Amino acid sequence: MLALDHSESVVFGVGRRALTEADAVEIWIARWLRIRRKDLVARYGCDSRRLYEIWWGDRFPASREKAMQLFEQRYPGLIDRTHFGYRRIPRKVAGGDQLALL
Repeated sequence: MLALDHSESVVFGVGRRALTEADAVEIWIARWLRIRRKDLVARYGCDSRRLYEIWWGDRFPASREKAMQLFEQRYPGLIDRTHFGYRRIPRKVAGGDQLALL
């Protein structure tokens, strides 16, 4: 039988756990540090939809403010170069479809 260490078990999704507010704070900080979404999914062993729930404010809405304060403490030199915003891009175009133009 092949023994896996903890890092490999996260990559393969073994031992998944629910994300906590502390995880959400670290996910925000990782986003501002431009850590790839794929790497975050592997690190936390979750589906990418869980990350978007955090970034959209559906889960742990206070985590963004906490992450901003922690980011200021950890990375004071990056404050002026970091954009702390996040916005959803709507999939549906307002005003109908293009068939109405024909």
